[in-house]
Amino acid sequence: MTFSVIARCPRTGMFGIAIATRPMAIGAKCPFLRPGIGGLVVQANGDPRLGPLGLSLLEQGYSARKVLNDIIESDGEDNIAWRQIAVIDKDGRTAAVTGQDNEDWKGHIAKQDYAVLGNRLTSERTLTAMSDAFERHADLELADRLVCVLEAARDAGGQVAGQHSAALLVHNRKSYAWVDLRVDEHDEPIGELRRLYDLYVPLIPYYDRRPANPSMPRDDLWRKETGVQGGPR
Repeated sequence: MTFSVIARCPRTGMFGIAIATRPMAIGAKCPFLRPGIGGLVVQANGDPRLGPLGLSLLEQGYSARKVLNDIIESDGEDNIAWRQIAVIDKDGRTAAVTGQDNEDWKGHIAKQDYAVLGNRLTSERTLTAMSDAFERHADLELADRLVCVLEAARDAGGQVAGQHSAALLVHNRKSYAWVDLRVDEHDEPIGELRRLYDLYVPLIPYYDRRPANPSMPRDDLWRKETGVQGGPR
């Protein structure tokens, strides 16, 4: 009962994942990224332990297909039948699996630089809308593009049980997340994720510079000094 997108921006080298579902804490259990090497989504009846395993394999330079095959072998066919996994490597190659025991409608689309996947969707239209949205919004920053994909999925019907949790995770080449936003137990989590992202965008340069400049003023004072509009209260 989850849908997600995992992608790489070839222009910036960023990797990102956006995901939505009905249960809580989806952002803590399913998306896994490491700057410069790629990442994976482990969803449906997922095992979060597969995330670090996949990252360690990607760090050794294995392709997305090799990483996925090793995960399948490690987890076993009986377990994989209940899972849905997508992997992206440092070169933007993708590989995905949708286990046969996931609830319908289920499926994935894996292309160069992105993959979309979902289970217990209202129809195949949700998935094709996600793919179309990702390709249509190629001019946007990766994080914005990923939120657009979730919005397209929701507008195309989303999943049967509805959505109450959503998350956005994006890494550039630094060791910590460039964007890491989560919404839980919300009637419109994708709309709320969009609201939070739009509030956060003006502050990204601030949080990008502050680690090396700890004497920078508070974010509210920085916005006032620099004339940056928007941001949280």
